[in-house]
Amino acid sequence: MKKYFAEFFGTFWLVFGGCGSAVLAAGIPELGIGYAGVSLAFGLTVLTMAYAVGHISGGHFNPAVSVGLMVGGRFNSKDLLPYIGSQVIGAIAAAAVLYMIASGAAGFDASAGFASNGYGEHSPHGYSLMSALLIEVLLTAVFLFVIMGATDHRVPAGFAPIAIGLCLTLIHLISIPVTNTSVNPARSTGVALFQGSWAVAQLWLFWVAPIIGGALGALCYRFVADEK
Repeated sequence: MKKYFAEFFGTFWLVFGGCGSAVLAAGIPELGIGYAGVSLAFGLTVLTMAYAVGHISGGHFNPAVSVGLMVGGRFNSKDLLPYIGSQVIGAIAAAAVLYMIASGAAGFDASAGFASNGYGEHSPHGYSLMSALLIEVLLTAVFLFVIMGATDHRVPAGFAPIAIGLCLTLIHLISIPVTNTSVNPARSTGVALFQGSWAVAQLWLFWVAPIIGGALGALCYRFVADEK
């Protein structure tokens, strides 16, 4: 159970730190951290938790990562559903705590967005469903490619969390304007449940696209890095 709790806690931190930065700190006039700050926050959550519990659970914190690593031959399929369950529960718990904190501010309204992912009229800058699908598949594929490369046994040990955290930061810098950046179905699910309307209706894309992308990225890495 320790590895499942590690996944729960790591995903909790990712959602609370990343989405919390967006909900609580991004939009303050003249002082807010903006897109760059939110991007860095997401990267730092993964970097810090990968060092903290990566040696316990592998530090997935993301159903698409778990699926990708399984496809890539790095993860046992018998643990897939317990990992995904732990990640989703951690994301929902983080969103619940964030909701309780944010609701202490006058005028707070979760239905306005609550750091949820969306496309079309709910994309931060009006990008279409097709744009959202393409960018989520592509960036999750790159994320898995980097994860598998950084954790390859031929790479010097101890530096993987840095590469993975910086990759997630870059992914957010690219795609926040398009979808508010998912590449993580658990992250999308947690906040969507508290947004409560359009985010739940559009949630399917932020499960389908990252999982497809994660599998593709893992297969690409296996092809490129095959030692045979």
